[in-house]
Amino acid sequence: MATIETDEHKALRAAVAALGRRHGRGYDQKTLWAEAAKLGYLGVNLPEEYGGGGRGISELSIVLEELGAAGCPLLLMVVSPAICGTVIARFGTEEQKRQWLPGLADGSLTMAFGITEPDAGSNSHRITTTARRDLDSGDWILNGRKVFVSGVDITDATLIVGRTEDARTGKLKPCLFIVPRDTEGFGRRQIDMELSAVEKQFELTLDDVRLPADALVGDDDAGLLQLFAGLNPERIMTAAFGIGMGRFALARAVEYARDRTVWKTPIGAHQAIAHPLAQAHIDLELARLMMQKAAYLYDAGDDVGAGEAANMAKYAAGEACVKAVDQAVHTLGGNGLTREFGLASLITAARVSRIAPVSREMILNYVSHQTLGLPKSY
Repeated sequence: MATIETDEHKALRAAVAALGRRHGRGYDQKTLWAEAAKLGYLGVNLPEEYGGGGRGISELSIVLEELGAAGCPLLLMVVSPAICGTVIARFGTEEQKRQWLPGLADGSLTMAFGITEPDAGSNSHRITTTARRDLDSGDWILNGRKVFVSGVDITDATLIVGRTEDARTGKLKPCLFIVPRDTEGFGRRQIDMELSAVEKQFELTLDDVRLPADALVGDDDAGLLQLFAGLNPERIMTAAFGIGMGRFALARAVEYARDRTVWKTPIGAHQAIAHPLAQAHIDLELARLMMQKAAYLYDAGDDVGAGEAANMAKYAAGEACVKAVDQAVHTLGGNGLTREFGLASLITAARVSRIAPVSREMILNYVSHQTLGLPKSY
């Protein structure tokens, strides 16, 4: 694995950065989404035969990071092309690929992802949303609840994680289903969030939701493999989201520290200001290296290695993002809380990179148990 980006990656980074600068902090999500799609950025990780760029999560993470660094992150990229597009590309039927991938690639179709439940939290083994087969029609019937599902109101369908009964063991196993937005029995309630974002959060209810047999993605015996095929890109893309946000905040602080003069000296000349900003930059760069490693391993087909690296990348990026935003606000003082500089809203947003899609504590559990071989605590 090369630790220095290829010329192709550098060119992609520069081009996306230019797009981000044109839209900036006051961006319109729909307009930016459409332009990014037209330029081929949204589907860069999807197969060429279905309209995508034929590359991988490495390239898609560059797109999200650079848009975030310009102050206009497209959070739906984490879900629609990265999670849902990847799962369908890897495990979907030919019909599902033809139905969804071209639209996900050109931005005309979008998907949400529903896994979190009120009583399951980060434990995917406690998911209670169930899917049973109607033996007469062959349809699937889903019942359950989901929470903190982003963008359900603006997406065409939601990829729902449910559990089906294994005919051999009687145990429940995870499976993924495509549920169109207006399906009967598929209800949604917007969650009132303090966080200000284009993509709203929803609680979903599935009340005898009837789906055709072909709504099941892939093989119902490969549920866990399919699930983690989506969760690893989710962690990598969340890292990209956090790194981009941290870079945006840091750039604002550095600019301010250069220009703000007190007692005839720019405040950035003082080590009490300069050193914490330098440390924030170092932490963001280190997080990016781990994110690149995770993306490289995933694109190379090493799901196990990518799982470890993706968790570490998400952890490192979340910590670096929160620290960078906090230091940026502190550098600007009272100005850091004004709308003019666009940093105050990031205080809440930065916490997302620590909390979602998995908490830093669960990542530490994963590393201590899976990597270090320590006894399991849960």
